Amino acid sequence: MNDVNNTKEKDYKKSIRITGMTCVNCARRVEDNLQKIEGVKLASVNLATESAYIISQRQLSFGEIKEAVENAGYGVTENVDEDLGQKRFKQVRENLVLSWSISLPLSIMMIFHMFGYHIPGFVWIEVFAVAPVIFYCGKSTIKSAWIAFRHSHSNMDTLIAIGSITSWLTAILNRVGLPIMSFGTLGAMIMAIHLTGRFIESHLRDKAAKEIKALISLQAKEATVLIENKETTLPISMIKSDYLVKVRPGERIPVDGIVMEGISSVDESFINGEPIPKKKEKEDTVIGGSINLTGVLLIKVTGVGEKSFLSQMIQLIKEAQGTKVPIQALADRITNWFVPTIIALALVSAVFWFFRLSIHQSFLLKAKEIFPWILITDNSLSFAVFVFISTVVIACPCALGLATPMALVTGSGLAAKKGLIIRNAEAIQTSRDVAYVLMDKTGTITHGQPSVIHHNLSEEEINIVASIESNSHHPLARAIAGSTKDEKKINEIDNIEEIPGKGVMATYKEKTYFIGKPAEKSEYLPYLQKGQTVVEILKDKNKFGFIVLSDKIREDSKQAISKLKKLNILPVMVTGDDEITARVVAEETGIEKIYAGVKPEEKLEIVRDYQSHGKKVLMIGDGINDAASLKGADIGVAMGGGADLALDSADIVIIKKGISGLIDSINISVSIFKIIQQNLFWAFLYNTLAIPMAMLGLLHPAIAEGAMVFSSITVILNSLRIQKGQE
Repeated sequence: MNDVNNTKEKDYKKSIRITGMTCVNCARRVEDNLQKIEGVKLASVNLATESAYIISQRQLSFGEIKEAVENAGYGVTENVDEDLGQKRFKQVRENLVLSWSISLPLSIMMIFHMFGYHIPGFVWIEVFAVAPVIFYCGKSTIKSAWIAFRHSHSNMDTLIAIGSITSWLTAILNRVGLPIMSFGTLGAMIMAIHLTGRFIESHLRDKAAKEIKALISLQAKEATVLIENKETTLPISMIKSDYLVKVRPGERIPVDGIVMEGISSVDESFINGEPIPKKKEKEDTVIGGSINLTGVLLIKVTGVGEKSFLSQMIQLIKEAQGTKVPIQALADRITNWFVPTIIALALVSAVFWFFRLSIHQSFLLKAKEIFPWILITDNSLSFAVFVFISTVVIACPCALGLATPMALVTGSGLAAKKGLIIRNAEAIQTSRDVAYVLMDKTGTITHGQPSVIHHNLSEEEINIVASIESNSHHPLARAIAGSTKDEKKINEIDNIEEIPGKGVMATYKEKTYFIGKPAEKSEYLPYLQKGQTVVEILKDKNKFGFIVLSDKIREDSKQAISKLKKLNILPVMVTGDDEITARVVAEETGIEKIYAGVKPEEKLEIVRDYQSHGKKVLMIGDGINDAASLKGADIGVAMGGGADLALDSADIVIIKKGISGLIDSINISVSIFKIIQQNLFWAFLYNTLAIPMAMLGLLHPAIAEGAMVFSSITVILNSLRIQKGQE
């Protein structure tokens, strides 16, 4: 478990947007500065989503966060301005078109010049035409490099700026009479290719995050509210709990709430992908973002804004994208020193060729037979500059920086589409090694919505019991609390004590009641053998009644357990219910190993016992009585819902779905980790091969920049394969 999972209720969480980052070094710099703020326990910055996720021991003001980010040289905002993103995309496109409008004619003239067709004043054309490409079209790149320099660090744009400006300066130096070949046009080409790569990357990043953007688009901006029986349209920010909202057929439900009037079919496919609409009538709950299909609904608001199910879901996904996979640590350590090292290598290579060109000229002549773009010249200064430019341009660590975050963005978006939230990226790396899945019964294998099917209590007694049970959050207690037709709650209940794994004790009119597990099960065998659950009631330690409840097995449980076995994962039931009932459910679903009558603290002991075998353990439960075992397991999976979506105990939350979601989460996690491995392998291989070639003078700067862009695009396209592989 990492720091994200070890946070307690007193911790404060915040997500913000960082602007101006271009590579993993930028993200690391921001992350380090945020980590220095007093009280910050964890700061994680995601380059792919341009976001930061902060966990702190105290409430942080936006001012101190802004100061820390700006001290690193970058911008910060609390809100995602979609219009700003569109304006920026439009500006990038305009700069791209202008840069190529200048660079293409220059490139054609340069080719003619190389073949002996000298154009009068060509070098002066280079001096004046290349400048706007670098300093106007590429102003954001130059600005980013300058900011990094001012704050004593470097980033990807540092290398692009050095390469393009150095190329442009050779044209100026050539014109003032220095014996150096002009590479001015290469400066424009480097920047134009760089802007092309940025444009494509931006488009592909948006595509990778389309599932998250789709969720954000579901958030309503206004709602129709009934005030004194009159319809009034209000902004969603003004809607409060207990307001009555009217939703007509075809409209998107703007809030979480309870249906007060009306009957309709509602499309909730955005939660779990299920295409079949659900019937909603009085007392049913509805979720903001779903679509009302057939009838008019009058809804009492229970959740809006940050408290709504959809907002919680989006926030948790953003948090998940900000966490890190352990394998990323290697890439982070390398990129910390990457840019300074490359600049040093480029300088060493330039010095080497300046003094040794004549000695190794034969090597270059032979290599030109394979690589026709190699520069052949007797001018050692020109060749030294050529090698320097190629080396700094080829070595941009963009692919390394995108390898992990792009896979996480794509994978978490796909998971959200399937009704899953992978809250802890560490679980992605661990999922491939899971050997045991320990699962609770009630609310996990079963629906967790038991109902009372029989009892032997009087109306007065069942009301007393229901009033006592209304103070417990256990699924059985909720079922009993809702079983009475008498809605009048008894208020004289005192000394309420919930005993984990046993039941509830309370006092009513000086009588002590205990509602919980039967001490002797033999007399209830006819019920237990049918897989039903029996709750016994004691009054002053004397038995005076019992209640029988039934909880249906989830439709997907049997199939999911079968798939776990095919993955060579052992499913184990760990339940607080009695053994007879547990065994009935186990036999029906295909589970061979069970632990019954287990207390919550004993579940953690069982988790530890399986971990002692040296294998990874996944625990899945409803998150109420399973918090300790969920935290203790290598991966904790909670069956989530609107009220308990933000369970801090879980690494993965399954929303509105059975344990078949567990199979999806394992498959998606394994796919994400596989893609991350491939991305890192490609990025390392690319740099391992390309940098030595550039240092040897075997790469042309324009080809080097194109190869760098290609490596980044390859990483992004490979990340998009996660979605195709799971469709």
